[in-house]
Amino acid sequence: MYFSSMTFLWVFLPITLLFYLAASHFGKNTAGNIVLLFASLIFYAWGEPVYILLLLVSVLLNYAFGLLLGLEALRCRRIILALGVAVNIGILGFFKYFNFFAIYINQALGREAVPLSHFALPLGISFYTFQAMSYVIDVYRREVNAQKNFFSLLLYISLFPQLVAGPIVKYKDVETQILKRVNTYEKRAYGVKRFIYGLGKKVLLSNIFGKYVDMILGIEPGQLSTGLAWMVMIMYTFQIYYDFSGYSDMAIGLGSMFGFEFRENFNYPYISKSIQEFWRRWHISLSTWFKEYVYIPLGGNRKGKLRTYGNLFIVFLLTGFWHGASLTFVFWGLFHGFFMIIERLGFGKLLEKNPVKLLNHVYTWVVFVCGWVFFRMDGLRKGFEMIKAMFIYQKGKHDVTSCLSLEVIAALLLGFLLCGILQTMVPKLKNALYNREETSVLQTLFLFAVFFLCIVSLSANSYNPFIYFRF
Repeated sequence: MYFSSMTFLWVFLPITLLFYLAASHFGKNTAGNIVLLFASLIFYAWGEPVYILLLLVSVLLNYAFGLLLGLEALRCRRIILALGVAVNIGILGFFKYFNFFAIYINQALGREAVPLSHFALPLGISFYTFQAMSYVIDVYRREVNAQKNFFSLLLYISLFPQLVAGPIVKYKDVETQILKRVNTYEKRAYGVKRFIYGLGKKVLLSNIFGKYVDMILGIEPGQLSTGLAWMVMIMYTFQIYYDFSGYSDMAIGLGSMFGFEFRENFNYPYISKSIQEFWRRWHISLSTWFKEYVYIPLGGNRKGKLRTYGNLFIVFLLTGFWHGASLTFVFWGLFHGFFMIIERLGFGKLLEKNPVKLLNHVYTWVVFVCGWVFFRMDGLRKGFEMIKAMFIYQKGKHDVTSCLSLEVIAALLLGFLLCGILQTMVPKLKNALYNREETSVLQTLFLFAVFFLCIVSLSANSYNPFIYFRF
C-alpha cells in the first residue's frame, strides 16, 4: 500500500485517523497506540503478509537484546551488543545480499556451488533494521533505557508513516513521544499540510519526470544525443528528489497527525555548494545514522588524516551498499566518498574562498547528476555509456527536440525553482511551508487545489511506486 494510492487516501488513512482520535479521546495515548499498532501491522501486511512474521521476529530479538543490555550487573555487555548487531545484519544480509555474493562466488568457482535464494526482498527491511540497531546500540551506550513493554517497541519499529521508506527514526528521538505525546488540532492541521505538499511532489512532479525518464532510458545510451543524455539525467535528478523528499514530507505529516514529531530528512540539497554540504542536506536520517553509529565509532576525524579518509571510504562504501546489492550502488557510494575526500584534502577550502559561488553550484550539480547515472542505470557498463554520451559529444538518433513538450518544459521549470531556489529567494514562502501554527486562507485554497489535482492524476492510474520502497 502506497501513501499515494486511492486505497490509502480514501480508506486506510481516514479509518485509522477516526479510530485513533476516538481511542485517544477515551484512553489517551495508550488506547491510541493500540490503534496505531494494529493499523501499522495491517499496513505492512497489505502487500506482503508473510513478512509480517519476519518483522515480529526482528522486534522480538531486539527486545530481548535490549532487556539484556539494560541489566546493570551484566558483565558481557559487549558480547551481547556484538551478537545483537550481528543478528540484525545477518537478517538484512540474507534477504538483501545473499544472491549478490552467491553469484560472484559461483562465477569465481565456475559452477553453481551456492544455490540462489528465491526469497523476495521484504518491504522496508533496510529501514526498520537500522532503527532496531540504533535502539540496541543506544541501550548499550546507556543513552536510553531498555523498553520493557514489547508492544511499545513494536510500535516504534513498525509505525506505518516511516516503516517502509523512512525517515530512519532513532529510538531516543521518540522515546518519550510513544507514551507522553500531545496530539493537538494544530499538529493535525500541520500534518495534513505537510502530507498534501509531499503528495503534490510525488504525483505532480516526480511521476511526470519518471514517465519521461523511463521512456528515454528505454533507448540505448549510444543512440541519445549529448543534450538528451544530460536532459534525461537532470530529469531523473528531479524525479528522485521529489519522490523521496515527497515521501518524507508525507511521513512527517502523517506522524504529526498522530502526535509524533519526526526530524526533517531533507533540507534543499540541490542548492548545495559542495558535496560535503550536499550530504548534510540529503537523506539526513541516513547520513546522521552512519555518522553516529559507524563514522564516529571508527574514530571519525580524531585519529589523523589517513584514518579520517579511510573512515569516509568505509562509510560511503556502506552507504552505497545499503541502497542495494549491486555494483552500481557500491560505485555510487564510492563516487561520492571520493569527492568527500577530495574536498577534505583541500578542494573544499578552495570552494569556500571562491568568490564566484555559481561555479561551486555548477561543480556540485555535475557531481551528483553524474552520481545519479550509476544509481539509475542497470549495470556499470550502461552507466559508463551514459557518462560517455554526456561528456563526449554525439549526435545520436534521438535528440532533445524529439522529447520536448510543454509538459516537460513546465516540469523542468517547476522542478528547478521548487528544489530550493525559490524558497531561498523568497524566505516567506519557506516559512509558510513549515509554519506549524497557522495556515493562511490563500495557502488553504492552494492545498485544496494541489490535492484535487493529485486525485485527478491518481484516478488516471498515472502514479508509480516510490523509488526508495525497493531499498
